[in-house]
Amino acid sequence: MIIVDQLWGLCNGWKRQAAFFLPNMAGEVLSSDTTTRQNLIFDMEGRIPQNSEVTMAELKLFKKPLERANLPARQSPRPVSNARVSVYWVQRQHDGTNRTSLIDSRLVPIRESGWKNFDVTQAVHSWLRNKRREPMFLEVWIEGERVGSHASEMAKAVRFTSQDPRDKALGKPELVLYTLDLEDYGGPGDCREEAVTGKSTCCRQKHYVNFRELSWMQHWIIEPAGYQAYRCWGGCLQPPSPLRHLGYGQRTCAVTESSPLPIMYLVKRGNRTEIEVAEFPNMIVEKCSCITEGMALV
Repeated sequence: MIIVDQLWGLCNGWKRQAAFFLPNMAGEVLSSDTTTRQNLIFDMEGRIPQNSEVTMAELKLFKKPLERANLPARQSPRPVSNARVSVYWVQRQHDGTNRTSLIDSRLVPIRESGWKNFDVTQAVHSWLRNKRREPMFLEVWIEGERVGSHASEMAKAVRFTSQDPRDKALGKPELVLYTLDLEDYGGPGDCREEAVTGKSTCCRQKHYVNFRELSWMQHWIIEPAGYQAYRCWGGCLQPPSPLRHLGYGQRTCAVTESSPLPIMYLVKRGNRTEIEVAEFPNMIVEKCSCITEGMALV
């Protein structure tokens, strides 16, 4: 059994993780008249550190050098320089069908070789939100850059290395994950009475809401008279410059977990006033943390 390799890099708390995959889980390369498809499978379970935030994920594919024999014999008066390469996230449904979502798409020069990077952050975040335990499946489509048979034939000359151990070419597909350790970039929990110190000051602060002091609520809320709502307070340690250069914004202290509050209140129905009890969601702040909008927590 071949052990899965892992690469780790560290730059001021910025972690880079690359996952390589088992040969017996190699994807199958399919061909059709109009497109070439390559299926990739990534065993994600246990690869992402606990208490971390995935800030970016890249799929790295190595494009093989062009083989002239793969080019169509007849050339078109309209030259074709690129192929359209698209990456889809494939979700296996309970009924056995597949649901595909377009993640990234870009033009790749046909005559150039080397590593090509695709942003698959959206797929990894969706996989995390769904609490997936099975591997993550990606499908790579290689199509003509425009409509027409010549563009389609030219696109077929584009070849990426596969996960198949029989593929002797260098540069197997890689999934590179960039994560932030929330021990440093998260929040310390509840605010202490004394001044908050340390790398991050984001915390949950006590904040009592008194319904009796709110004129628009005091006449229709019966119970409770008030409650401890808490609120998020403080600043956050910002990510190192490599992530900021990739376009990621400021990290802010925000609510990451909340709970409902049962309230007994009066409601008018015609000429009658009745008492009702209901749970109102997101009324109590349970946890605060430093987050960047759109990022996934593990």
